[in-house]
Amino acid sequence: MPKLEVGPVGLLPPSAAAMGIFQPIQGSGYDLVQGEHVPTQKAIETLATELLTRRNPTLHPGPMIVWGWTEDTKHKAQLALDLAAAVPGMNIITMPDYRPIYPKIDPERVINPCHPNLTIMHNKIECAVFIGLHCHFANITLKMIRANTNCYTVAMCAYDGHEDALLSLRDIDSSKLESVIAEVKRQLSEGLTPWAKTPEGSEELAEIKRLKEEAKIPKKEDTNIFMHELETGLDENAE
Repeated sequence: MPKLEVGPVGLLPPSAAAMGIFQPIQGSGYDLVQGEHVPTQKAIETLATELLTRRNPTLHPGPMIVWGWTEDTKHKAQLALDLAAAVPGMNIITMPDYRPIYPKIDPERVINPCHPNLTIMHNKIECAVFIGLHCHFANITLKMIRANTNCYTVAMCAYDGHEDALLSLRDIDSSKLESVIAEVKRQLSEGLTPWAKTPEGSEELAEIKRLKEEAKIPKKEDTNIFMHELETGLDENAE
């Protein structure tokens, strides 16, 4: 049995580290899948399968690739987009900023570490891939999602990885991202039916597309008709 189970776990689940789960050491050739150390290639194969078969797979890029700080960052961001394009029906919801969003979050546009579970639940996401987040915010986000949702979380980390993710790839670089993309394409070419191509997936994605198109057209009752005279200039006594 895996050491780390898909949630929802409860209001205050123990951290993975408190459960005795730790990252493989750098250069070991292993990554983390549900609390277990597995060979990197096996982790990549598992990741591709989860991405293709779970409901509403979604990429969540963070500030370190959203803002394109360096040429390397821009290249990694392009590979992340290539991954999203390779997975049928995969959505992209950014985490561009870590500050609280008030008065309320728009869960269709952003995911925020203060209440990430709202975005996950609102969009019915059952596989979420995080890349380009600062580690301390990723840890908070991953634990909250595991506590409150049934989402399979994936952390693509440039450093040590994240034990609170259901699947964690450490030391993520261009070659590792390219390997994930290649594995997704391999499984598709060998006949794996992605969630987006199932009757349920196709119907849900069509409904999402319809709602997005409707949202672009303002309703008649929401339009404002200008009913006042245009101002001709400032009153000479105005301050």
